[in-house]
Amino acid sequence: MILSRKTWCLLGVIPFIALAACSKQGGDAQSRSADGQVEIRVLNYLDLTSANSSDEISQVWEAFNKANPDIRVIREDLFNEPYHNKVEAYAAAGQLPDVLYAWPSGRSTTLHTQKLLKDLLPLVQHEGAEFISGFLPKALDPNAQGAGYMAIFPRAVTSSHAFYINTAVLDDAGLTPAQTYDELKAQVPVLKAKGYDTVLMANQESWVMQSCLFSLIAGRFGGEGWEQQILAGTAKFTDPDFVNALAFIKTLYDDGVLSQATLSTDYGSVIGQFGTNKGAYLIDGDWRVGAFITDKSTGQAVISPERQEKIQITVFPDIPGSKLNKSTSGILGTGWGMNANIPSGSAKEAAAWRLIKWLSGKEIQTWLLETGSIATPTATTIDIDSLSLEPMQKAISSLGTQYTATTAVIDGVFHSDVFNPLNDGLQELGLGSKTPDQVAREVQQAFDNWKNANP
Repeated sequence: MILSRKTWCLLGVIPFIALAACSKQGGDAQSRSADGQVEIRVLNYLDLTSANSSDEISQVWEAFNKANPDIRVIREDLFNEPYHNKVEAYAAAGQLPDVLYAWPSGRSTTLHTQKLLKDLLPLVQHEGAEFISGFLPKALDPNAQGAGYMAIFPRAVTSSHAFYINTAVLDDAGLTPAQTYDELKAQVPVLKAKGYDTVLMANQESWVMQSCLFSLIAGRFGGEGWEQQILAGTAKFTDPDFVNALAFIKTLYDDGVLSQATLSTDYGSVIGQFGTNKGAYLIDGDWRVGAFITDKSTGQAVISPERQEKIQITVFPDIPGSKLNKSTSGILGTGWGMNANIPSGSAKEAAAWRLIKWLSGKEIQTWLLETGSIATPTATTIDIDSLSLEPMQKAISSLGTQYTATTAVIDGVFHSDVFNPLNDGLQELGLGSKTPDQVAREVQQAFDNWKNANP
């Protein structure tokens, strides 16, 4: 999976032109600049709040420019909802860039359902067996992507849920990490008496609850493959398992495990809250480690390596009455795709593929690991043990040992016409303005409407 992630973010466009000088393949003259370079327009997903994000310019883009002087990259940087909004606008106008960052499904539904990205598998196969053997088979699996073919080259397998534990806060309150929900609930008044929140989340952005917690909860109550039963028509969102999962989210707020204040906490603020010991736990995705570690350009970290020794990373505690425990929600990670309108065999296709190979290869995936941007790479030739990683990076790399089952990420399976009403409903549960039954009925109606429009 992969992020598969979103509007406190970068509000503007940071254009960057990587100057570079003629493709060895001729042909499409219109794609060349005046000095003979092949021009490639790129839409990049860049979170400037993440440690080492500024390093991306030199380590990724300037390095590619230096090694490929015959290609001129015209890059546009956006993050979070502005990024997704721009993709939709480009798609609607028929003006997608040549290369763009995308999800294997979910947030990039339009790109997949409208077949706007080129199938990369023929280009991968042309590279040969040695190249193919350097990646996890799942990364090259056409069936793992929403388009039904290899529309993007994924760079990671993603756990959309991670349960970050600040043991320094727990120690101060005389507590140990909760193993069950009942234990977590019992810690609420103890932590409150010491001035701490129990669980921090950035629930102002509606995708966070659905992707980083509710997908896991739905899997625990519904069991593995619950989403396939709904897609097949043998189950409904209004069935007891899904309604019980929704009811559990309401319980989190009712019990004070989650404060209503999380509904006004944006995705940037929560970093500082957890970094300054405002709460004992944080729920986010595995990618969030990158926000806390040392930024090489400044030498500063939100949580210093010494303090990181007091951070544990696991999955949400066991829930009484659920079908599954010790589970997470996971998906193939994000990656890079190519505009389907680029002619096969053209100089532009060759240049775009050279860029995608660079962005998806061992060198860049190693850099992403070192900077905390990914936890589980799809490149199999990286010697992770040889890397100098900080304690939180090591902890997230071991997250896979903390769970025994992986269930679906909802916005990676269902269309946005379905998961957007769910996202809104989850917030309304927290506000107390809707009941679990009401939310379930609305999501089922949204699914039925989508199904009828897409027989």
